[in-house]
Amino acid sequence: MPPLELPLPGTEIQTEESTKDVREPGYLVICWNDPINHMGYVTHVFQTVFGWNRKKAERHMLEVHEQGKSVLTRDSFEKAEFYVHQLQKYSLQATLEPAGD
Repeated sequence: MPPLELPLPGTEIQTEESTKDVREPGYLVICWNDPINHMGYVTHVFQTVFGWNRKKAERHMLEVHEQGKSVLTRDSFEKAEFYVHQLQKYSLQATLEPAGD
């Protein structure tokens, strides 16, 4: 059996830490304002795609209308990509961006 090696007094013991974050950083689903879709239609699409109640859907619709965009959700890449495709199927301008933590 090999002898147990102990550090010399005054030396630091370094432990390996995982540099990979356990949690995925996440991706933002952003809807952009456009001159084509009416506010009621955008509200309806948000309710349909995300299952939101009318109040939440209207809040995000107004954000899109007044500020030019709204961050609708933050999710994994796969879910965010799915939401973007769903919104685009309804002719909304939507993109996905990495969340900048």
